[in-house]
Parts: sequence; structure tokens; C-alpha cells
Amino acid sequence: MDLPEDMDLPEGLTLGEPSAMAESLDMPAPPPPAAAGNRNLDVILRIPVTVQVVLGSATMPVANLMKLGRGAVIPLDHRVGEPVDVVVNGRVVARGEMVVVEEDESRFGVSLTEIITPSSGERPV
Repeated sequence: MDLPEDMDLPEGLTLGEPSAMAESLDMPAPPPPAAAGNRNLDVILRIPVTVQVVLGSATMPVANLMKLGRGAVIPLDHRVGEPVDVVVNGRVVARGEMVVVEEDESRFGVSLTEIITPSSGERPV
């Protein structure tokens, strides 16, 4: 804590380092700034985010939507072999290709081929 240098203190009272003051009061010393920063980073790294893989999209009138039934096929704007978008919290962060997960062949995954940087001008989805 920074105090003005010209502050009048009662006679015999001096201000020391926070850790020295804590020791004199039998209190644990505050953690060093780096440790506090790591704790804050740990909290941030545990925040859940929503990750979506967008295969494509389609636009259609409500009348056509109402006619859809079991077995209907909706053509998407992406073609087979084109990269899919990886979206985190509504923002495209990467692109990649669909793969079958080796450990569980009944699941799909995405092999990242491109990381989108903020400077690339990508817009939210």
C-alpha cells in the first residue's frame, strides 16, 4: 500500500513491508504477486466455453421447413472436402477437416488445419 511520504505517524510508529507487518501480528504474509497471478490464471483456465463444429448452414422459407420430415435432406452451403469452422462462444477460432476418432470409430473429430487470429478480421458467427 502506498502512503504519502509526508504523512504524520505517531511517535515510534514506522511502516515496514507488508510481510514484516504480518509477521509482527502473527498473520500469514500475503502471497507474492506471481503466486496471486497464477491463481487468477487457474480460475480463468477453468471457465467452460462452448465449442461447436459447423458443417454448414442453409436458408429456407418457413413453408419449406414445415414440409420437412423423416429422411429429408437439407443441402448445406459447404461442399464435401471443404474445411469446417470451429466456433468458440460464437466466434470462429479455427478451421479443419472432419476425421474419425481413432480410439472410438463411432465418433467424429476435427483435425485443425488453420488457426484464425484476431488480426485476420474474422467476424462472429
